[in-house]
Amino acid sequence: MTQQYDTSRTWQWNLNHAPSVASAIDQAAVPGTWSWCGIRVNSPLGIPAGPLLDSRWLLHYASLGFDILVYKTVRSTARECYPLPNLVPVRTGSLSAAGEKLPASEQMNGSWAVSFGMPSQSPDVWKQDVQFAREHLPDGKALVVSVVGTQDETVTDPDASLQQLADDFALCAKWAVDNGAHGVEANFSCPNVSTADGQLYQQPETAGIVAERIRNSIGDAPLVLKIGRVATAEDAAELQKHVAPFVNGLAMTNSIAAKVIANDGQLMFGGQPRGICGDATRAASVAQTKMCRQALSDADQKLDLIGVGGISTADHVREYLGAGATSVALATAAMVNPDVGLQIRRQL
Repeated sequence: MTQQYDTSRTWQWNLNHAPSVASAIDQAAVPGTWSWCGIRVNSPLGIPAGPLLDSRWLLHYASLGFDILVYKTVRSTARECYPLPNLVPVRTGSLSAAGEKLPASEQMNGSWAVSFGMPSQSPDVWKQDVQFAREHLPDGKALVVSVVGTQDETVTDPDASLQQLADDFALCAKWAVDNGAHGVEANFSCPNVSTADGQLYQQPETAGIVAERIRNSIGDAPLVLKIGRVATAEDAAELQKHVAPFVNGLAMTNSIAAKVIANDGQLMFGGQPRGICGDATRAASVAQTKMCRQALSDADQKLDLIGVGGISTADHVREYLGAGATSVALATAAMVNPDVGLQIRRQL
């Protein structure tokens, strides 16, 4: 049986009990020519950072039909995961904006609240592990490392704080490329943290400064920014204006934040919002992909758009590609059903 993430166990337990590296399963060819930021890949199917905790998890999903593998977000220092529960199924229809209150569910019905807090192994561990992943990744697949800067909360001056954060993002990105990553995904959106490292995409000028710093540290290596919900074409155009000179692509949408109500009526997670991932985000994310593609066209800018949110079938993949995505990434469906990539390839 294909191993899957055990949602009842901690992030560290799942890391310690990663799948053994196995040979690739027969993967149906996907018609067409595909690439991730200029790197040729065998299909448009990717896995975002969430499920790929280390090289073993990454190579596991590579053997299950995924060709763009995003290594779990890493930092310049080790960081513990938030306590359980980390994944809570919720009852909801389609979400279009942050701020709703959603009831928790006993059963997984396509969407869940995610609460990890961007944990990371220490650099000494993850740098060596990225090397192992690159050495064992088959041809036709891209190794992307997700990075995030860690804000030094003792630095109180706003400008100094921004410079520190930008430098830390750049350092992690350089380490990722130096240790074998084909490219970098900078996480500019995590609704589970309240500090600036989690919501950079909402501050276009700041996002541009940090993106430029990362670009200067990694040379010509591909750089993608992971962003959250962008509500208007004006917001999309403003963000793209500041970051487009320095990046090769945008990955969207990194969940939609909501508060979660437990069965006893109390708010979970100390009343703080958590990112909702899965089916509930698909319609909004497809619309955002289309909106960003139009904004790029209007500004005569060329960036890859990676469609993320609620993908579980070949029809969903086609929907994103039709909206202007150049590739897609699915996490929720792949964590619930690790064989979904093989199934989609056959459908495509």
